[in-house]
Amino acid sequence: MYLAFNDLVKLFSDIKGIKEVDHLYITVTDNADFVQTKGLFIPLNDDSGELLEAIANGAIAAIWDKKKQVPKYTPNHFPLFFTDNPIESVRNLLRFYIEKIDGDKEEKMNMTKFVFFNKKLLKENKETYDIAVMLEKISMKNPDNLERRG
Repeated sequence: MYLAFNDLVKLFSDIKGIKEVDHLYITVTDNADFVQTKGLFIPLNDDSGELLEAIANGAIAAIWDKKKQVPKYTPNHFPLFFTDNPIESVRNLLRFYIEKIDGDKEEKMNMTKFVFFNKKLLKENKETYDIAVMLEKISMKNPDNLERRG
């Protein structure tokens, strides 16, 4: 079960771009350099890369920090979900996705692939430790589904 555009609409009230689409997100990542088929890009820090590169690598939407200016080259129709706290948004997104897939009893199902490169996000502080635990829970549901690098 893939993460869908309508799932994000439930989590984010401040949205820019096209609002009536049936996007399914195959990849969620914090790194613009990563090939992200039908990707949801979440820049968590300056090392995440540029939105333009993420789009070139397959991003079809992004979760964007309200405090940062949206690049002028961003297509008008490109969905942006605005947040005050990107790390908290990742945490909420993972909780939501875990609840979404927990009810699915299929042994082998299509799942959104979460690929995070940010070391801080994965292990360095208490605030984000639960994100690493949630990523692990998703990977246990479908072991081919998760990559952690960094």
